Amino acid sequence: MIRFIFNLIVMFILIRLIYYRYEKKEEYVFSFFMVGIIIFLLTSLLGTVDIQLGMALGLFAIFAILRFRTVNYTAKDMTYVFTVIGVSVVNSLANIPPPVLGALVVNSIILISAFLLELFLKKKALTPVILVYNKLQLLTPDLRKELLQDLSVQTGLKVERVRLRKIDIARSNAELEVFFRE
Repeated sequence: MIRFIFNLIVMFILIRLIYYRYEKKEEYVFSFFMVGIIIFLLTSLLGTVDIQLGMALGLFAIFAILRFRTVNYTAKDMTYVFTVIGVSVVNSLANIPPPVLGALVVNSIILISAFLLELFLKKKALTPVILVYNKLQLLTPDLRKELLQDLSVQTGLKVERVRLRKIDIARSNAELEVFFRE
């Protein structure tokens, strides 16, 4: 029970205080907690049976792939799923000497890494959105500044970068991938 409560505290910090703070995706918070709890309990039970850890992790990976392949998750969301699974497995099975200090060190490294990556990489990250644009005359390289300004005005976003995905001259429009900071 001590390991379980410790795992819940670590997951709370990882999911609610780090992930949710930066992503604001409420629909994943429940799933992440439940995946972590189930993985912890299953791994604890598998620890009492003579089974190799690699096989157990492979089993969890198959379950995760089956569950999460139908939803269009970002790479970051899938990384958090894997991190929750990893934290739960480590907290369930690892006997890192000294017992309490070892678990604190490993979990602290994971939590601090996630927090620092969120904190420093979020500032540089651009969010993409795809849209259909009808002012083809602004798509020339010499009018890039005007294009960015027009897209910013039309979308209400501070557009910093644009990538042309597709152009349809017959319909006089283009599909653009627009990048902005949140």
